[in-house]
Amino acid sequence: MGNKISIVSDGSLDLSREMTDKNDIRVVPFYVSFDGKTYQKEIDELDIREFYQKMVDNPGIFPKTSMPSVDDYYRVFLPLAKEGTPVICICITSKFSGSMQSASTARDMVFEDFPAAQITVIDATVNTVLQGLYVLEVCRLRDLGWEYERIVRRILEIRESGRIFFTIGNIDYLKHGGRIGKLAGLAGSALKIKPLITLREGEIFSSGLARSREKSMQKVIGLLEDYLDERSVRPGEYSFAVGYGYDYEEALRFKEMLSGLVRRRLGIEEIGVYQIGATIGVHTGPHPLGVGIIRRADWEG
Repeated sequence: MGNKISIVSDGSLDLSREMTDKNDIRVVPFYVSFDGKTYQKEIDELDIREFYQKMVDNPGIFPKTSMPSVDDYYRVFLPLAKEGTPVICICITSKFSGSMQSASTARDMVFEDFPAAQITVIDATVNTVLQGLYVLEVCRLRDLGWEYERIVRRILEIRESGRIFFTIGNIDYLKHGGRIGKLAGLAGSALKIKPLITLREGEIFSSGLARSREKSMQKVIGLLEDYLDERSVRPGEYSFAVGYGYDYEEALRFKEMLSGLVRRRLGIEEIGVYQIGATIGVHTGPHPLGVGIIRRADWEG
C-alpha cells in the first residue's frame, strides 16, 4: 500500500460495502441495540435490511445506537501509523455523536508512540448519505493524486456547501431520541402531517410540513430547487444522491421525480440511491426519504 492516503469514516457514511471496498474506505461501525442491552455492529453483525425490517415489525420498539469506541479507532489507526500511511478520518457531525471525540482520542494515543504519524480527524458537520458523498469527494482528490495537506484544505472548504433535504414518516422517533431540538414546533403536529427537515452545518431545522407523503416528496424537490437557485449552481459543480430507509421502490419513484431537474441543473444523468443506515435510522424511523448535495471538491469555477 505504500504511502497512499488511507481514508477512514465512521459507519454514518451509509455507503454500501461494495462502494467502500471499491474506493478503499475503512469503515468504523456504530453499534445498534433493540433492547438497550445487546449491541451489534452495524453492517458487520446487523444487516441494514434486517434493521429496518425489525423496526417495521416492531413499531413500539425504539432502537438505539452507540458510537464507535476509542479502541475501535485505535485498531484502525495504529497499523496505518506503523506503516507510515497518512490518514484522513471523516466523522459524523459532532452535534449528533461523540464519534469524532473517540477518533481524536485514538489519534492522540497513536501520536504518543508515533509522533510523526499523519492523522487528520475532520468533523463532517453532516451525516448519512451526505457524509458518504463527502467521503467520496475525499477519495476523488486522493485518486487525482492531490497531496495530503492540499486535500485537507480543500475538503474543509467544500464542507459548508453540504445539505440534506428530507422527509420522514412521522415524528415519533425524533421525539423519542431527543433529536427534536429546532423541530420543537412540530411536536404537536397531527399524525397525518409529514415534516420536512433540512440538515446544514451539523444541525437539523424544520423546513415546513406537508399533508401527504406525495406532497412531502414534491416539497423536498422544491427545497432542492431553491438551494440550486440560491447558490447559482452550474452543471457539473455538485455531487448528488437520494437517500432512503425501508422502501426501495419508493426511492426509485422519487429518483424518477427528480431526474429531469437533476439532469438539467446538475448535469447528472444517473442519480445514486443510497440506503440510510441505522445510525440515522434510529432517529428518523423506517421511512426517511430525501436528497444529499455537496460541491465537488475538484470543481474549479
